[in-house]
Amino acid sequence: MDALLWMLIAHAVADYPLQGDWLSRAKNKQLDLVSGEVIWPLALLSHAAIHAGAVKLATGSWVIAGAEFVAHAIIDHMKCCGRLSYNADQILHLGCKVIWFAVLAIWSGSMT
Repeated sequence: MDALLWMLIAHAVADYPLQGDWLSRAKNKQLDLVSGEVIWPLALLSHAAIHAGAVKLATGSWVIAGAEFVAHAIIDHMKCCGRLSYNADQILHLGCKVIWFAVLAIWSGSMT
């Protein structure tokens, strides 16, 4: 259960203080923060990498961290494009953490 709790705590830290206002806006392709320069893909991938790193620390798994990287980038991109609300975005992120925990539990053979 520790891994799940650490992933949830890490999500709160990575999505709020570690993201900040600039990165929150920079990852959105709808916004032009730097005149004429496309920055959103790297900003989005950097944000997803922060989350992947947090999941790696919580689970010890590069595979699960890779899944988090992909899922987080897709979910945030959908939110930035207006396909998801803020609440749906957060529910999907938290749902991913539950899935990662279940995968980890299956791999390790326990739910502790």
